[in-house]
Amino acid sequence: MNALNRLLMLIIALLVVTVPVLLLLVGFSVIPAEEIDEYTGYRNTLDALSVLSVSDITPRVRIVAGIIGALVALVALFLLMRELAFGRPVARKALVDDTPGRETTITAHAVRRLAEGAAREAGAVSPNCYLASKDRGYHVSCNLRVPDRSQNFAELAARAQKNIQDVLEEQRVPVKDVEVTVQGTTPQA
Repeated sequence: MNALNRLLMLIIALLVVTVPVLLLLVGFSVIPAEEIDEYTGYRNTLDALSVLSVSDITPRVRIVAGIIGALVALVALFLLMRELAFGRPVARKALVDDTPGRETTITAHAVRRLAEGAAREAGAVSPNCYLASKDRGYHVSCNLRVPDRSQNFAELAARAQKNIQDVLEEQRVPVKDVEVTVQGTTPQA
């Protein structure tokens, strides 16, 4: 899915940049219009569109064209937002073993699940871990909930932090820092 997103973003970016540049080059007579027409056939399109007039377009066609335009804009915005990384950059994969012939990588999703499992193992309830990476190492931030009010919050946070660090290092995941925050208690049933 990521490769498809990147391909679509590349096509949209090329169209957004190339079409106006070509029009400017033709408008300033840098490139002859006949040469561009030879490769793109844009004059045939302009001739076909010149037959249309605003009065010929029915309200129904305008609505359909508006809906299609809005959907294309939403898809382009969605793809753009997926590609932009807000906050700290997150690595998609981490190199675990770089021995020639035995290269091993682990995905960021798997690292996140490992950290959440380690926090649960330490006694946390419903941990949410977030990853950021820089210079080939993860910064792990984990938000925990405490199972009951009588438990020592600081002790649980320290235990979870150590367990997350140990589990990730045991799996040879490059970890720079582990930050644990206790958010509160879970309601008792």
